[in-house]
Amino acid sequence: MSTSTSLPTVTVIGAGNIGSAVATIALKAGSSVQVLTRDPAKAAAVSPEVTPGSIGDPITGDLVVLALPYAALDEVLAAYPDGLAGKVVVDPTNPIDFETLDSVITPAGSSAAAQLAARLTGASVVKAFNTNFAATLASGTTGDAPTAVLIASDDADAKAALSSIVTAAGLRVIDVGALKRAHELEAIGSVQIGLALSEQTPWTGGFEILS
Repeated sequence: MSTSTSLPTVTVIGAGNIGSAVATIALKAGSSVQVLTRDPAKAAAVSPEVTPGSIGDPITGDLVVLALPYAALDEVLAAYPDGLAGKVVVDPTNPIDFETLDSVITPAGSSAAAQLAARLTGASVVKAFNTNFAATLASGTTGDAPTAVLIASDDADAKAALSSIVTAAGLRVIDVGALKRAHELEAIGSVQIGLALSEQTPWTGGFEILS
């Protein structure tokens, strides 16, 4: 696949379901994609088109997706003491209490994305993908509609950078506003995961936004 010079390059940290799905979206859009994990073989398994590597390797992407469990963020960020300065950092995490499944574990009124923005003062943080299951990102559809990716950020250019990739891959972007709206997005993510874990909805589905 040829790489579009107009699209940001992408580094995905993590090669689980969401990381693999987001890497696939970026490749479909035409971006150059680097995937970093603890095990480079797992990164390489995402696609023969990605550049695999280990966490701690130099980041080549303009846009960095932290496709990790919320609890793993501290360890990974410690590998990049410059704080990912100058990067667009995409946060798809859902900080959920997996014992009760009835709440997020960030302080009231805050969010995982807000915590990242406070730590990564040289980066532009975007909340995205946390309200999508990997299957709907990979397929590009939720039900009969194109999958809608809800995004929030205080940086319009960062939103545009991510949106250019998502829309080039055939998915929809819905801008929900400033980064403070990540609080609500993480609540939506919590509800959706709880429904799937309780087998009331399938992992291959999700909330569909009609227009």
